[in-house]
Amino acid sequence: MSTLAAGPRPSGTLSAEEFRAHFPMLERVTHLAGCGLAPRSTALDEALAEMLEAMASHGAPWHLFEERTAQARERFAALVGADPEQIAVVPNASVGAYQVASTADWTARPRLVTTPLEFPSLAHIWLAQRPRGAEVVFAEDAEEYAAAVDTTTRLVSVPMTAYQDALRMPVAEIAGIAHARGAEVFVDAYQAAGVEPVDVHRLDCDYLVAGTSKYLLGLPGLAFLYARRPEAADLDPALTGWFGRRDPFAFDPRLLDFSGTARRYETGTPPVPACYAAAAGLGLIARTDPARVRAHVQELTARAADALRAQGESVREIPAARRGAHIGLLDPEPARLAEELGRRGVAVSARGDVVRVAFHYYNHPDDIASLCKALREYRSR
Repeated sequence: MSTLAAGPRPSGTLSAEEFRAHFPMLERVTHLAGCGLAPRSTALDEALAEMLEAMASHGAPWHLFEERTAQARERFAALVGADPEQIAVVPNASVGAYQVASTADWTARPRLVTTPLEFPSLAHIWLAQRPRGAEVVFAEDAEEYAAAVDTTTRLVSVPMTAYQDALRMPVAEIAGIAHARGAEVFVDAYQAAGVEPVDVHRLDCDYLVAGTSKYLLGLPGLAFLYARRPEAADLDPALTGWFGRRDPFAFDPRLLDFSGTARRYETGTPPVPACYAAAAGLGLIARTDPARVRAHVQELTARAADALRAQGESVREIPAARRGAHIGLLDPEPARLAEELGRRGVAVSARGDVVRVAFHYYNHPDDIASLCKALREYRSR
């Protein structure tokens, strides 16, 4: 493991071995499903225990819950290079996308350019804008985006990393194309945040969404929406709630005033356990060097692809530099294969025609050996 991500480690950051020590469950399970759900960590356990103790000690500790939500917001903002006032806490990426779509006026600029590589939930939000006047166009690469984006384009949506095959998209290049033609850019960083550097300024995006349940090491039920200029949208959000007000604690049912910050996109009370988990997971991520994590993951995906091919498996071809944190293992019955590997102590995630084999900073080459062994046992049947 010491050969991975070689070179000097930034002061104060965890090594891969130290990071892995925060996940004792990895002594029992080979976790290669981080693209679907994060493994349980000691930080997660401590955070949930803290929440339960607060409930037992204070009865209704809403002020403590609000502090944890604020901490999660601040830690995510720091991770992506944003200001906390540019971050909205939302239940999931779908709601984040809907909030952005609902604030767009499609009358003068009806075109919305997305990609078939988009996670369906987001693509469906875009398609649902057609009754409001949106013209949805699909593009697969930078060249197709360049051809599709014109002066009638209102929004361009592009994932940092495709959910199925882990293809990394040239986001900054596509953003340059979009902005040159007056369009805004929405980025889905769900499959990138936590395993590679994510900087909203370098990406040059107007919106970015990422959730906490995967590589950010939290639980399902929480996501963050970055908005570069939240007050500059065409319209107010269609979905709202008391946390979207300038002063939620004014408790005025007659007043619908939207916050001047990204909180204008928020709705009701956030899921408290997920907020505690998010703060804990982001706290762990903050103790890593994103570039070092990326190098570690790159080497593991390359090793895994080589090892799988060497024993006769088929792997979706993605150039190393364009590959995210997982590889696509091809199989006629992906769901069945994922289930069988799980029975052998190897957690993976099936999507479409692939079994996704995902890596994080907590993984090491022994995990690849465990995967290959489990596959040989299954194939021998």
